[in-house]
Amino acid sequence: MTRRRLDHVGIVVRDLEKTLAFYTEVVGLELKGRLTHTNGVIELAFLGFHGADETEVELIQGYSDSLPAEGTVHHFAVSTDDIEEEYARVKALQVPHLDEEIVTLPNGHRYFFIHGPEGENIEFFQR
Repeated sequence: MTRRRLDHVGIVVRDLEKTLAFYTEVVGLELKGRLTHTNGVIELAFLGFHGADETEVELIQGYSDSLPAEGTVHHFAVSTDDIEEEYARVKALQVPHLDEEIVTLPNGHRYFFIHGPEGENIEFFQR
């Protein structure tokens, strides 16, 4: 059976550097990693506490230029140890708005998205 847990929450930001400074200096999170998405536009930063294997905060810059005044949670991610099995399981359930394929990031992490019943983004993610 595939193991699942909450992996991270993605927040869309306008200014990655300013937001990183806030989350590290004020909130006390540590920068665990940064990368440019394979699309070459979106910048990602992952934060957590004390290098632990934990639920993370993912900051996303470049996703959209039209953000509301309030912070925007873009998605939450469920960690899985077998992304192909999860993709096949969800596809068999005929869930609407399933990504056409599993995406592999430059760091080797893999993911796909679905929409929940209220249109919320849910990501399945394998490290």
